[in-house]
Amino acid sequence: MPPKKKTQSNGTHPENPTKAEPNPRTKHDPNDIKPSKTTTNSKKRKAEPPSTSTPSKTPRRSTRSLPSPQIKPSQFNLLNYLISPSSLSTCRPKDETEDLKKHFEGLRTYSSSTFTPFEELLAATILSRPIGHMLGVRSIRTLFNPPYSLTTPRAILAAGTEGCRAALDAARTQHRQKTAAELVMLAEAVAAGGLGSGEDDVGLERVREESGRDVGMEREMLRKRVKGLGGTGLEIFGRRIQGGWGEWFPFVDRRTGRALEELGLPGEAEALRGLVEERWGELEMGDLEEGEEDDRKRRVFVRVLERAVGAELEGRLDDVKAEAA
Repeated sequence: MPPKKKTQSNGTHPENPTKAEPNPRTKHDPNDIKPSKTTTNSKKRKAEPPSTSTPSKTPRRSTRSLPSPQIKPSQFNLLNYLISPSSLSTCRPKDETEDLKKHFEGLRTYSSSTFTPFEELLAATILSRPIGHMLGVRSIRTLFNPPYSLTTPRAILAAGTEGCRAALDAARTQHRQKTAAELVMLAEAVAAGGLGSGEDDVGLERVREESGRDVGMEREMLRKRVKGLGGTGLEIFGRRIQGGWGEWFPFVDRRTGRALEELGLPGEAEALRGLVEERWGELEMGDLEEGEEDDRKRRVFVRVLERAVGAELEGRLDDVKAEAA
């Protein structure tokens, strides 16, 4: 009888089901082997009574490991919660919350601050790197606040690659040298006229003017002239810039669309826009009260997207549902 092959496990895929091995402490005597049940026998076998025991019992699981009952808040409640200040706690990394406690009220964060178009482009470039959400927003927070305050082409060009690298070192992030070089190249593109009109241009209006405010042309211009932005960076930029650049509205990127659908909201741009329009008069605006109605609607739309994808990146979509219910 050929020896049985041993099954080895490296423990890297515990979710993969594996067959149970025989107990290595049990010795088998060749003389104890019984004839196979498939062997033909001339005598008729008596019918065996049905077994009342379960052939193979599934191990008991603690009730604590069972999924909690599904919470399904209404779409209106979800919208109201996501645009409220309360939802910030479910969409921002813990270290950002700690920084806000330790530092000062004016700390600019990706989760709650309004950025210029140039800052949005910087942020999208950083977040398009293959790094985690916490590292990305920490990098932005470090770059945009004192002592670095790298928020204009002039400031970045004055700091140079070494100064940008120092800020990224302080953020304890990854891909520091490459990201620092890309930030300097972005500042150069704006200052030299490829994307802007000088070292103090943070509005990027040249992009819109040269493209005739055509979204497709603007996207292509940014893709070609911003090193390191890529498709992911363009989606991140588009998700936020539509609050100020109306030609991008309404836009929902793929990741945010999936997060919205998991919450129970429409993941398609026009459908979500229609829902906001439908419930507009009932929403509690809070700090979104000021400005023209069309501008406010875009800002509400952007905030819903940002809070939804932030909660998804932090693994807290269930918390959003529970709070909104």
